[in-house]
Amino acid sequence: MLPLGQLSLYIALGVSIALFIIPLLGIKLRSPQLMYSARPLTIWLFVLVAFSFIYLGHLFWISDFSYSYVFLNSNTKLPSVYKITAIWGGHEGSMLLWVFTLVAWMLAAVFFTRKMPLELSSTTLAILGGISAGFIAFLIFTSDPFARNLTLDLYDGRDLNPLLQDVGLIIHPPLLYMGYVGFAVPYAFMCAILLTGHIDRISIRWVRPWALAAWGFLTLGITVGSWWAYYELGWGGWWFWDPVENASLIPWILGAALLHSLAATEKRKAFTLWTVIIALLTFCLSVLGTFLVRSGVLTSVHSFAADPKRGQFILFLLAIIILFGFILLLFRASKIRQNSHLSLVSKESGILFNNIFLSIACFVVLLGTLYPLIVDILQIGKISVGEGYFNQYMVPITLLILVVLGFGPLLRFKQDHFSRIKKPLIMMALLSIVLGIGSNFLYAGRLDLWVSVSLVLCYWVFLGIIFEIKLNGSAKDNYFQAIKRQTLSRWGMNLGHLGLIIVIVGITMTSHYSDEQDRLVRVGETVEVQEYGFKLLALEDIQGSNYRGTKGTIQVYQNGKPLRMMYPEKRVYTVSMMPISEVALRPSLLDDLYVAMAEERAENAWAIRLYVKPFVRWIWLGGLVISLAALLSILDRRYRVGRRAKDNLATKTDDIA
Repeated sequence: MLPLGQLSLYIALGVSIALFIIPLLGIKLRSPQLMYSARPLTIWLFVLVAFSFIYLGHLFWISDFSYSYVFLNSNTKLPSVYKITAIWGGHEGSMLLWVFTLVAWMLAAVFFTRKMPLELSSTTLAILGGISAGFIAFLIFTSDPFARNLTLDLYDGRDLNPLLQDVGLIIHPPLLYMGYVGFAVPYAFMCAILLTGHIDRISIRWVRPWALAAWGFLTLGITVGSWWAYYELGWGGWWFWDPVENASLIPWILGAALLHSLAATEKRKAFTLWTVIIALLTFCLSVLGTFLVRSGVLTSVHSFAADPKRGQFILFLLAIIILFGFILLLFRASKIRQNSHLSLVSKESGILFNNIFLSIACFVVLLGTLYPLIVDILQIGKISVGEGYFNQYMVPITLLILVVLGFGPLLRFKQDHFSRIKKPLIMMALLSIVLGIGSNFLYAGRLDLWVSVSLVLCYWVFLGIIFEIKLNGSAKDNYFQAIKRQTLSRWGMNLGHLGLIIVIVGITMTSHYSDEQDRLVRVGETVEVQEYGFKLLALEDIQGSNYRGTKGTIQVYQNGKPLRMMYPEKRVYTVSMMPISEVALRPSLLDDLYVAMAEERAENAWAIRLYVKPFVRWIWLGGLVISLAALLSILDRRYRVGRRAKDNLATKTDDIA
């Protein structure tokens, strides 16, 4: 007899296939009844996958080690909270989470597309049903989380990977998957628009809040993942240009281009074809990221699986998704109408330059990630692409994006005049140069070229935000009145740009001014790092529920005065015998103090990593601000009113980001 969770997946596969076929057949036969079936079928699909997901959680909770996946990722000594999050601690469970996230997005689409034309909404759900069918089949036939092992008497499991026994596992994968998988909805919308012929600005407007939601979740997922890696892996870094890290960054970059392109399409019917292409490509790149993580073709601390069959299956799904979308585009491209007139001095031009640079950045990261794989496949050698390549190309591209973000929002749609923004631009340029160079000198006591350039451009964008609020308000308003008149969409635009410069300030300062030392320290010794002193006072043995280890007690001094105590740990998990460094942190917006115990070299002598990381918190603060910006944009009133009001709003001239 099949386990109930597995049986539920089999039924879900049948329902997803029906969801793909029946509504499309209804469109062919012009049958409203068949088209309406998309909604109840989607709800049933969600119920079935949710049951399977909950059932797997139940197996972990009761420690049923007769299931191979539970045996490999749990243990009776595992703390209760990690018994639940262990559901997505390995490949099979994380793919079930992937599918569950997809059907959750589909359920949201059922309730938030009720005012859409029936033909368009049912086609969207049908395409999402086809995607879900492919990934449910992937689960059942290559990655079954309910496979059983009844040949052994299994009294205990092998335990969850110690690196994953952390709060980061609770929040990072769900957030990241909400972003990854969320781009399936814009993809399906665009395919439905092409398939049904509803190729107009109003239909495309429906896509934007879904793209914002997916991009906001992906931003939050990447931010939390960076923070998790920073404090959990013990090496003090926030980004390593790891191929699997890049797998999430690639669709994020193109997703940012999609949001800007959607704004121009919604407002001026500009870049319509480009908008459709980017929407299709963004989800394709998300599926490519899934392939990279789960195929075993790339080596990474983040990768899950090394089974070629799984990689081939996902590659086959990726090929179908790409072909389906772009064959539709090929046959419907002639139906796409767009405004071909483009004034050089207009917001459309700013968006165009911005998207060109974002597309180049996406290609640079994609090439650097895939090039070693391509070389290996062609059997012409083995190479690795490291930090040097990415920094060489991404730094100048990012600076060019900042240049555009400074003046682009000041421009008006359709046609503008340079004379209108000439004075603000001159003031912005002068002030940003003075403030950027002055800030660099005041902080470091010297000038560093790249730091100064980066800070100048960050001030350039910040001042652009300030002038944008005034220039796009009423001439009679003072500045505070202009702020009050900002729509949520404009708040989203400005906060998004502000969040980006906060991230870049953090990256710039921590990359150039971090102080990192690896020292052998004995009890009673003090190590000086910048103005801080770290004195190892004591070492003691510790014992946890499923680990043992050593805890250090370190007194920190600042300019000779006691600042605080820090308690780094070195743990060894008793089941896997895997050593883990639990770092001690003193977080601050100005600088982080970071202490990690590496290994014992002699009696009472430990190799200890001591880092001072200036402004590193700004990286994650900026990510949170960007995510908030996406949320505010989604809440804009034009996404909450009826279709008739939407049609009227389409003719208004309030600028959007």
